[in-house]
Amino acid sequence: MFKLPELGYDYDAIEPYIDAKTMEIHHSKHHNGFVMNLNSILEKMDKIHLTDVSNILKNIHDFPEEFQTLIRNNAGGYSNHTLYFRTLRPGNKDNLFEKFKDDINAAFGGLDVLKANLKDTAMKIFGSGWAWLVLCPDSGLKVISMPNQDSPLMKSYKPILGIDVWEHAYYLKYQNRRIEYVDAFLKALNWEEVSKIYNEVDN
Repeated sequence: MFKLPELGYDYDAIEPYIDAKTMEIHHSKHHNGFVMNLNSILEKMDKIHLTDVSNILKNIHDFPEEFQTLIRNNAGGYSNHTLYFRTLRPGNKDNLFEKFKDDINAAFGGLDVLKANLKDTAMKIFGSGWAWLVLCPDSGLKVISMPNQDSPLMKSYKPILGIDVWEHAYYLKYQNRRIEYVDAFLKALNWEEVSKIYNEVDN
């Protein structure tokens, strides 16, 4: 059974970049909704013992067809948001680990270029979805987009950071000004935490 991960910080800790009310609704309503829905789906399939969301997403087609879209949406939503909130943890935001920095330089030509790629990808998403930095088994670091709550894990990519461009992530503060939200998110991003995530998946 899945549980809503604790943030480890207050809802107002990301201000002025993301407002406290958005963080509260995003975490306690949207993220929690994915948790409750996922548990309900697993219970209906008599699979409540499954606790590894990565394996669930990588093996969606092993589940009955009638449940696959529900799993895709809710396991994806749970996994995506768990990573999203982790990368916003307050801390030493500019501490980019050396190995990660070297790999970013090799793949993109520098951190500023990576940020520009992430921003461009986020702005090109029509409707709802995510812009991702992922580690691909064969081609290293890449920036990709995924629609809705689809997870890079479904493609066997390892997600490093994701920008949620569903309107629930920013509309209270930024309304239709997605570009301002994306800029704010990139400023709020904790690169030390992102570096730790990279170390965890780069093995």
